[in-house]
Amino acid sequence: MRLQHMLIPAALCSLVAASAYSQETDRYRLEKSGNGYVRMDTQTGAMSICEERSGQLVCKMAADERAAFQEEIDRLQSSVKALDERVAKLENTPSARLESNLPSEEDFNKTMSYMERFFRSFMDIVKDMDKEEGDGGAKPSPQKT
Repeated sequence: MRLQHMLIPAALCSLVAASAYSQETDRYRLEKSGNGYVRMDTQTGAMSICEERSGQLVCKMAADERAAFQEEIDRLQSSVKALDERVAKLENTPSARLESNLPSEEDFNKTMSYMERFFRSFMDIVKDMDKEEGDGGAKPSPQKT
């Protein structure tokens, strides 16, 4: 029973791998040309020019495709340059500079702690003053007549 549990997944994996390998080998088609070969990617339609050197097949993109890739590279480079300039402008705005000067979370918490202690002490003083007035221990204010 255990052998079946191991053989069935192994067989399925080998079928999937064989199918993937078959698709990969069928992906490219080579055609003989005057001075070498032309390789076509059947999935994308990309064409490469191949020639045999030192017993190996060396392929280069066709001139048309190279020009298209170069145009795309140039477009992307100009887009990146424009984005870099925009980021630089945004980083130099007054709000960005102000944000960079804000205190850290630790500094903020420390300041809040000081303020809390100050207000507690102040409230204690106010309570003490209220008690003195309520006890009658407060001195009468002088008359102004």
